[in-house]
Amino acid sequence: MKDIRKINFQHNEIRRLNNMFWDKIAHLYDLFENVYNGKVYTGTGKKVAKFIEPTDTVLECACGTGAISIYIAQKCKKLIATDFASGMLRQAAKKCRKFPNVIFKKADITNIKCRDGRFDKVVAGNVIHLLPEPEKALHELERVVKQGGKIIIPTYINMSKGTGTVAVKFITLLGADFKRQFDLDSYKKFFEDKGYSDVEYYVVDGRMPCAIAVITKAWCGDF
Repeated sequence: MKDIRKINFQHNEIRRLNNMFWDKIAHLYDLFENVYNGKVYTGTGKKVAKFIEPTDTVLECACGTGAISIYIAQKCKKLIATDFASGMLRQAAKKCRKFPNVIFKKADITNIKCRDGRFDKVVAGNVIHLLPEPEKALHELERVVKQGGKIIIPTYINMSKGTGTVAVKFITLLGADFKRQFDLDSYKKFFEDKGYSDVEYYVVDGRMPCAIAVITKAWCGDF
């Protein structure tokens, strides 16, 4: 029991420090992304929005400063955008203030507080590589999406180009904690290892490319 409490304390402390980092850089994050990787930063949001229908209720986890949220909001019926860092949520709310169909909430992607099958689409952008236990997040995303709905997971594949590796080193020096890094092949293998075999992949190319994994939740009875 003591060991379990120690592990939980360590996980909570790591999460607290991570939140402090993302809160600290929230007001500078868009500037860095737009200057360094603007084509991919905006292109990813536009590409994700292509999977969204006007009747969709969408959950976005780890919305950050709203770079993807602002494009989803223009397409969907309702968007609930969440993040664990309050600073990021404040920036996202400012960016999306003209959209009445968006609600911002502080939430944990590994423990989503809502019923099963609530959302038509769920989106989790550039967060999988930061999580110590990404399988928990994947399980939650799959749980809350409807049967036949889509799980959309954009992630920087910074190992694909030297310029991406340099950027990660810089952000790490500032305090970011990357648990894993990907190129396209290792990103595909990541999902295969987690038991997802029928995944579509799309790449937004640029200085630091982004791979978008799209998983369609099977209907009960599908094999």
